[in-house]
Amino acid sequence: MMHKRFIIDSLNFVRNSEVHHGKILPAELERLGEYLSDRSGEIIYSISGIFDEKDRPTLKIMITGMISLCCQRCLGKLEHILNIETSLLLARDQNEFSYYDEDISVDAILASPDMDTLTLIEDEIILSLPISPRHEEDQCSFSKNIANTSEITKGIKEYPSVTLKSLKNKHTKV
Repeated sequence: MMHKRFIIDSLNFVRNSEVHHGKILPAELERLGEYLSDRSGEIIYSISGIFDEKDRPTLKIMITGMISLCCQRCLGKLEHILNIETSLLLARDQNEFSYYDEDISVDAILASPDMDTLTLIEDEIILSLPISPRHEEDQCSFSKNIANTSEITKGIKEYPSVTLKSLKNKHTKV
């Protein structure tokens, strides 16, 4: 079941102090799917139209939930908690956007009369993802395998002649 797209006129949304919230499934966000190990989970979001402390039109976005990423060490499923809170200034035109773009402390987007909120939510989730998602070392099957390999390597270093003899016997028996 696909979530109905919610299109807003971003500046009117702020002027009217509107709020929109809902739940979506990760499977509904096509671009996000490229980062997921599976499509399980649920995403809860809220978008509020506000004026910031300098009276600039702003969209306040809150996203929470759980998605499944792929661990870059073991390639297993990694549960990733979403807890995103961001504010995006709405630039009324390209000049204002360029001005905001020069300030690294400000996140801004161009205001639009037909802004798709699901695309906005998907963008914020993708931007928040870790560059290289990984389990904690004690939870990752790859790290556990490395620990076992280290034990074998340690044995080879401590008893090289025994290891060599066992390899020689193994490969000379025909």
